[in-house]
Amino acid sequence: MSIAIPQSVRDAADISAVTQLVLTERESRDLGRWEAMRNCFQEDSLVRISWFTGNGADFVAGSQDMARRKVLAKHRLGPVLVRLGGDRAVASLSGIIDIPAEVHGVAVQLSSHARFLFRAQRHFDQWRLKGFDAIYQRDEFTTAVPGRVLPISDAELAPFRPSYRMLSYLLASQGFTVNPDLPGDDRPESAAALHKELFDWAGIPF
Repeated sequence: MSIAIPQSVRDAADISAVTQLVLTERESRDLGRWEAMRNCFQEDSLVRISWFTGNGADFVAGSQDMARRKVLAKHRLGPVLVRLGGDRAVASLSGIIDIPAEVHGVAVQLSSHARFLFRAQRHFDQWRLKGFDAIYQRDEFTTAVPGRVLPISDAELAPFRPSYRMLSYLLASQGFTVNPDLPGDDRPESAAALHKELFDWAGIPF
């Protein structure tokens, strides 16, 4: 005799699967496990972050290129919150993007604070990422050697948004094109619009 599995148990299994999917994608990115990272995304996925807009496969290729160019971003991640909508889900977490670099001859560490939002979708009992977005909050440089002065002028930073100013400055200096119109805490309406887009897609309230 078969025993019906309670919905709460099935939901818990899906939440765990989506959580592990998100963590696998981020860990694979940091460790250069490109095939594992690629397998996290659907073919028709959409990634929209500071330096990249496109599908998951191209995002992986771009991340490989970034690593070859010695822009070695790593990520500190907070707990993942998953909200289910049947075969769709939205996962959110806070994160810090750390990038070591040299600016005007001074060794620095960039730390960019953001909220990451992932869309996940189940196909044939397998969860894969449908989308990856970020809401940028703030960022800062710290010098690798305490007490060093980092001589960046106001004019150099003027073109960039407050919520991801230093990240934009650093990436632009490395030859990357940065999207200036992404959601950020300095534009609350953009963050609200992104939440609405993602949660409407999943058919769940926010």
